[in-house]
Amino acid sequence: MPSVRFQSPDEGQTVSMQYFVVMIDYGRRGREAVVDPEITRREVVSRVASGEYRNISFIHEVADSPVEDITADVLSEAALPEIRATGADLQAGSFDRAHDLRKHETI
Repeated sequence: MPSVRFQSPDEGQTVSMQYFVVMIDYGRRGREAVVDPEITRREVVSRVASGEYRNISFIHEVADSPVEDITADVLSEAALPEIRATGADLQAGSFDRAHDLRKHETI
């Protein structure tokens, strides 16, 4: 796959495109990939730290052709503490397990 490049009208030189893909997991509701070519790494870190991006599956940096997984780096830069499961999360998990057991039980 060729890298995405464009000619800068001011300088006449070729400039590489760089963008970030943030995959957010909504559980049963699915996943969403947030891709904004105008966002910088600093802005991604800021959005993670502010809580705007939650339940992150991964963060990829695409520069030229290679794709790099930078999830751990961004999370450490954002200095997010490890958040333990709340009572509501544990209750939802038990409901899901009970539902799965009912669905697969023999008649």
